[in-house]
Amino acid sequence: MADVSDTPPSKEGTPVLPPKETPDLPPKETPDLPQDAGKSDEKAEGGSEAASDPSMYRYIKNDLFTSEIFKVEIRNLPKFIGFNDLKKFLSKHGLNPHKIKLFGKQTFAFVTFKNEEERDKAMKMVHGVQWKGQVLSVRLAKPKADPILRKRRQDEGEGAGGQPPSKRAEGKEEEEEEALSVQIANVVTPLWNVPYEEQLKRKEQQVVGVLQTLAKEIGSTNKAMLPWLFAQKGKYNRMCCPLEAIRPSPTLTEYRNKCEFLISMGANGEDKTIGFRLGKYKGGSCAVVGPADTSHVSAEAKRVVSQFQKFIRTTAYSMYSPETYEGHWKQLTVRTTRTKQAMAVAFFNPQKLEEEEITALKSSMRDYFTDGEGKDSGVTSLYFVREGQRTSPNLEDLPCELVSGESSIHEELLGLKFRISPHSFFQVNTGAAEVLYSAVGEWAQLDQDSTVLDVCCGTGTIGISLAKRVKKVIGIEMCQEAVEDAKVNAKLNGLSNVEFHCGKAEDVFPNILNALVSPNITAIVDPPRAGLHSKVVLAIRRAEHLKRLVYVACNAKAAMNNFIDLCRAPSNRVHGAPFRPVRAMAVDLFPQTMHVEMLLLLERVDYTSQQQPATAPRKKRHLSRRKQALSLTLCTLYQYSEQPGNIHFNSLCEADSS
Repeated sequence: MADVSDTPPSKEGTPVLPPKETPDLPPKETPDLPQDAGKSDEKAEGGSEAASDPSMYRYIKNDLFTSEIFKVEIRNLPKFIGFNDLKKFLSKHGLNPHKIKLFGKQTFAFVTFKNEEERDKAMKMVHGVQWKGQVLSVRLAKPKADPILRKRRQDEGEGAGGQPPSKRAEGKEEEEEEALSVQIANVVTPLWNVPYEEQLKRKEQQVVGVLQTLAKEIGSTNKAMLPWLFAQKGKYNRMCCPLEAIRPSPTLTEYRNKCEFLISMGANGEDKTIGFRLGKYKGGSCAVVGPADTSHVSAEAKRVVSQFQKFIRTTAYSMYSPETYEGHWKQLTVRTTRTKQAMAVAFFNPQKLEEEEITALKSSMRDYFTDGEGKDSGVTSLYFVREGQRTSPNLEDLPCELVSGESSIHEELLGLKFRISPHSFFQVNTGAAEVLYSAVGEWAQLDQDSTVLDVCCGTGTIGISLAKRVKKVIGIEMCQEAVEDAKVNAKLNGLSNVEFHCGKAEDVFPNILNALVSPNITAIVDPPRAGLHSKVVLAIRRAEHLKRLVYVACNAKAAMNNFIDLCRAPSNRVHGAPFRPVRAMAVDLFPQTMHVEMLLLLERVDYTSQQQPATAPRKKRHLSRRKQALSLTLCTLYQYSEQPGNIHFNSLCEADSS
């Protein structure tokens, strides 16, 4: 399912964690709502094959969070609706889904919520509502079967039936014969054996595709931009704006300053191994491979992992098993800096251990890394996190207990100092982040009268790096720990024209924007992978005094809806003049992978010089209508010219746009 929680997933690409345990609560009967006696579309969720086997749902336990127990099925959906259509529809009715899953052209969807109250509210608000001519029905849905158990049950069934192994199975056997170092490299750094120039070409082509798609979408949602748009497409290979050359990462190996490692059975059969998962949980694999031979993990992080693995193997506590939900050691997060500091955060499921036992464990950790064998590991900040009795899906809600060392680490970027706490966001490739932020500064066109709005600011890196060039910087971030870091960072760098606000961008940003009277405002947004909340986009559109926007997208495809809403024609929902893309660029923050950051500069369209006053003479209004008709004709000609073998009309379109 796609995660649509208020806190989108982390921006960094990290291993997929096992599904979380949760209370086994029977669904409450809702007398006024349908409880279909017939079979639901369980097959789509893999439920029919497991319905008779209660063990397939054993992850539903007493004390941990999973939205699967607060799940409904919405039926009779209109045809051709997508994820965002359904999300907006539910939001319009005051609902906040945790996950949404659609199935191609099917007219049903599964939706989960964070608690029973929100689920029941959804059933009452949506059932019987008419949407695009369809009357919706809602019913309770069963939890999804544990994917690893389902996969293994399928494998057992194939073996018992005496079926010959498939080609896919044979391929897996061949893959297993490869060295583990090669297998894990293919998982975490899939482009490790591709020349770097070729990697850059592939990533740049990704961004070309995004800009070509955006050009089509703008043409569909804002007819007034068609003359300009078709001129742009003719100049820039069907893209909506020029794409500058991709900027490479200064470092191609050992560039990650943060890695999240799972603690599980090693693929080599060794117990309590710390590394990256070799396959996906739903594919039936929990085995991990250590990072020793991976190219993107720093030597400092590898040293920390090695020492921590030695430590946990000396303890009496086993690794946590996502299959049986027993055991303790779950995950190790390691952060390193160019200042030679390292933070290690150990995630531990306390199960039913007494407090005295946990205290003794933390004490032994402290002794090991301060006076014992791990003292030369380089760890300067050691934390312990109890990840067990979770009632919230957000890792940021889990308190971090400092075991030894400093409470934070410090990094240097663009000649500035930054404090980083366990939950704070900081770009994972420091050198490439300098390239990215330098480009942001170039594109923002700032001066001493400028006010910068740094949305989703993390520890304040972008705003602080620009603060000396502008009048004021206002940062917005929802992680309280990151906001505290940002405030400290402003002081560390002697800045007094910077302020930071904690809260969800959709709640805080509109009020701050409306209160600003500065004539020269530039917004810089660097949201998580899911993009900006629609409320933020609508607030940006309404604020006509905001003329320039720099969008830093770590997943440009996921941000597409943001781009479209920023550029679409005004409507009852979207107020204010639209933006249009001016220039774009890709920056490689993730060598050896297909991930890439995209920078997009958007500027407000000025219609004042193009609109005719209401009292304009009839002849002028008539000419204006003729000009619109001519524009549409040119658009048709251009579409015809794009077909193979036809004459191009680029020059004609350019003449019209001028």
